[in-house]
Amino acid sequence: MSLTPAGTPAGRLRIAVDIGGTFTDLAAFDEEAGELRFGKALSTHHALVEGIEHTVDAAGVALRDAQLFLHGSTIAINTLLERSGARTALLVTEGFRDIYEIGRVNRPDAYNLYFRKHVPLVPRSWRHEVQERLLASGAVHKRLEEEALRSLVRSLRPQGVEAVAILLLHAYRNPAHEMRVRQIVEEELPGVFVTASHELSQEYREFERVSTVAANAYIGPRVANYLGELSEHLDRRGFGGAFYVVQSTGGLYPVQHARRDCVRMLESGPAAGVIGTQAICEQLGLKDAIAFDMGGTTAKAGVIHDGRPLTTGSALIGGYDQALPIQIPMTDIFEVGTGGGSIARLGQGNSLRVGPQSAGSDPGPACYGRGGTEPTVTDANLLLGRLDAGHFLGGEMRLDIAAAERALREKVAGPLGMELMQAAEGILRIAVTSMSYAVKAVTTERGLDVGSFVMVVYGGAGPLHASAIAREIGIRQVLVPYSPGYFSAYGMLFSDLRYDYVRSCFRRLATADFAEIEGLYAAMEGEGMAAIEGSAVRPEGVTLERAADMRYVGQEHAVTVELPRELFAAQDREAIKRHFDAQHAVRYGTSAPGEPAELVSLRATVTGLMRKPPRHSVPEGGAAPPTDALGRRKPVYFHDAGGLVETPVWRRAALRAGNRIEGPALIEEHASTTLLQPGDRLEVDAAGNLRIAIGSATR
Repeated sequence: MSLTPAGTPAGRLRIAVDIGGTFTDLAAFDEEAGELRFGKALSTHHALVEGIEHTVDAAGVALRDAQLFLHGSTIAINTLLERSGARTALLVTEGFRDIYEIGRVNRPDAYNLYFRKHVPLVPRSWRHEVQERLLASGAVHKRLEEEALRSLVRSLRPQGVEAVAILLLHAYRNPAHEMRVRQIVEEELPGVFVTASHELSQEYREFERVSTVAANAYIGPRVANYLGELSEHLDRRGFGGAFYVVQSTGGLYPVQHARRDCVRMLESGPAAGVIGTQAICEQLGLKDAIAFDMGGTTAKAGVIHDGRPLTTGSALIGGYDQALPIQIPMTDIFEVGTGGGSIARLGQGNSLRVGPQSAGSDPGPACYGRGGTEPTVTDANLLLGRLDAGHFLGGEMRLDIAAAERALREKVAGPLGMELMQAAEGILRIAVTSMSYAVKAVTTERGLDVGSFVMVVYGGAGPLHASAIAREIGIRQVLVPYSPGYFSAYGMLFSDLRYDYVRSCFRRLATADFAEIEGLYAAMEGEGMAAIEGSAVRPEGVTLERAADMRYVGQEHAVTVELPRELFAAQDREAIKRHFDAQHAVRYGTSAPGEPAELVSLRATVTGLMRKPPRHSVPEGGAAPPTDALGRRKPVYFHDAGGLVETPVWRRAALRAGNRIEGPALIEEHASTTLLQPGDRLEVDAAGNLRIAIGSATR
């Protein structure tokens, strides 16, 4: 889909591409003219670069005209979740071979007789001990036995090792041994992907550190090869600019860093959507918002609180009970396996299940007509009249209603003895319940009142289900942004260069040496400034932010507290304590102002501010939409209305600021459709956003 005239002069484009499980999206910004173009194509998982090229063609842009290429992809997290990574060896301090498998004693589902612990990415037979030992202070207790190490590494050659992860005890205090081990491995195993824990995490907790470095090694060869292939493709297409990858924080880092620290891009696409949501909040003056993204494979939720994305210092990847911890800074995102391509199936006892298995892009939902035979969420929406077979992707991709009906009847409705519409409605109700868990996980479970947040909904499938999800959990206001089907790629255009650093620093707040703390912060900030100064692009400005992980004395777990720099300059211990008490109260519903606190880790973020795209706007109009905005009317099934309801279908491109629409209604655009249920009220704002008041909250 082209939104601006072709023929953009060379070096003026900033191109962003997001690869999802079903579709690949592109957003291109002409920095000089202030114009945007978009493109969408099915993801080509056998050759991801092909899907990127298809989106470039769809947008009508040329890579040779770009000065900056920004990229987010699911390749890293998919490799991890699918267990399709490299044959990896783990080198660990002597006596600690099994810390990766032992993990923590946490048992999240205490009464589940079938509970299973996490399964390491590296089996025990591929974990080897290194003769060395550091003390917690970083002092050498036992020197590194280099000859024994060389002999061990040489024994890995005939075993076909593709990657090596290195975890030595207390390397976050003193990385010297890890650095030497890495050097020896590279000498003895040239061409093998090698990664060391201190390069990724300089915090304590050995299990989390070993899990992080093992994950980086496991996904490294596949991700590094893909990014290398993409770099070569860009070169062949005449691209002469800078190539940056989106991190899980939503910030950008150079592709050469991404090929080394692959684990930092696990949540690159979803994080970009949260950054785009933050930009909308800044434009509209919103302090609190939920960023909700529903694509073809998964649904993700993040939070903007007090105008800033909520972040975390670690995350569990793969579900809480069997998850693998990743200890790096990232946007706090919760994900469920429910998307447009999620497959509906009958489980034990003929119970109806939706997801996490997905039809993806190949073969895709049954209605795509690409050989798929399993009923999906998209098939259910089509049969209920919420999607139009002739207008999907602006008419570029026709949907097969007969195939959707056949799949749903044979696999769900028939075996359950249900009417077709009831079965389709049941699929969507289960999907909505599943997706509501993602929203509650980043709000209610973080101590936040979900009803006070505006839910910003995007992704190709998100606006179809926004009203139902909002009703499920009591959200009053929903906002559908401009071009929701391309929003994660669009959000990348608002990303900045970003470098995050963490140093463990156990100190009682009451007696902490501020000169020591200032030295640690200064070292981290200096490292970030040097990285930005060495980048291929020049930001418009640089910001420095500080935070600390804190806890009450005697506690095990800490909370991250953002701390203004002025508090350190003034050495104001009481103000730091008040910030911590307030954050603890938000997180846990209680605080203890009279109890002593301690620092656990110091965090510094160095951000290079990039020029942002212009804010989208639409012309003013009256309350009544223009007559040419009404495309047609069609029957749509609504369970609460008792069946099919004749529903107007509006063309979003023709709507103007101030236009108001009462539900039920459908608002169609190129890559998405917004559904208003009976009782919902919509108003178009000056930025072209669809502001929806949810009916159940306004009656």
